[in-house]
Amino acid sequence: MSWLRIKGVFFRYFFVAKKGLHQLADLFYWPLVDILLWGLTSFWIMKTQTEVNNLALILLTGLIFWQITWRGSVDISVSLLQEFWHRNLVNLFSTPLKLSEWIAGMLLLGLCKLLICVGFGALMVYLLFALNVFTVGWLFLPFAVSLLIFGWALSFLASSLIIYWGHKVEMLAWMVAFIFAPFSAVFYPLHVLPQWAQGIAWCLPTTYVFEGMRSILSSGYFPVHYFWISLLLDAVYLAIALAVFRFAFEKTRAKGLARLE
Repeated sequence: MSWLRIKGVFFRYFFVAKKGLHQLADLFYWPLVDILLWGLTSFWIMKTQTEVNNLALILLTGLIFWQITWRGSVDISVSLLQEFWHRNLVNLFSTPLKLSEWIAGMLLLGLCKLLICVGFGALMVYLLFALNVFTVGWLFLPFAVSLLIFGWALSFLASSLIIYWGHKVEMLAWMVAFIFAPFSAVFYPLHVLPQWAQGIAWCLPTTYVFEGMRSILSSGYFPVHYFWISLLLDAVYLAIALAVFRFAFEKTRAKGLARLE
C-alpha cells in the first residue's frame, strides 16, 4: 500500500466535504436535529414524573403524522432533482407542458405515495406493537390534509432554491422539513420548548395538529379552532411558496435551464 496514494484519496474527498452542503449536513445538521427531537422528548417524559397516558401511542402516532409532512416536503423537490440528474429538465420544459400542469402532476403523484406510505406505516405499527394510530378517528383525515399542505409548501420552497441555485443546494430537499420539526412539537407538548421557541411554534400549522392529536389521545378532547388555524396558515404558506417557486423558475428559464444540468 502506498501512503502517498492513500493521502491523495483522503484529500480528494476532504476538500469535496468542505464545499459540499450535504457533507456538512451529515456532520452537523442531522445530529443536531436528532439531539433536539429526542432530547426534548426525553426531557418531557422525565419532567412529567408520572406515567404518561398512551405514551407509546402518542409517540408512534406523532411519527406517522410527521411522515405525512416529510413525504410532502420531499416528493416535489426530489422529483425536480431527478430531472437534473437525468439531464432531462430542458427536454421536459421544451414541450408544451405548462408549469402549472407539472405542479398538478407532482401533487397527484405525491398524494398517491403518501397514501401508500401512511397505510404501510400504520399497518406496521399495528402488527408490531398492536397499536392503532387511527384512534384519533375521523380527524385523522383533516389532520393529514393540513400536514400534507404544509409539506407541499416546504417542498416548493426547497424547489425554489434548487431551481435557482442548482446542485449546490440539493440537500435542502431532505433538510427543509426537519428545520421545523423541533418547533412543531411532534413528540412532546409545546410547553417543553423555551418561550422564544413557542412563539415560532405557534406560527406553524403543524404545531396545532400535533397539539390537537395529543389532546385527543390523552383526554378525548380536540380544540376545533386549532384545525381551522392550521388550515389558514397552510393556505398562506402554500400561496407564498408557489409564488416564490414560479418567480424562481421564470428567472432561471430566462437565464437558461441548461445551466442547471
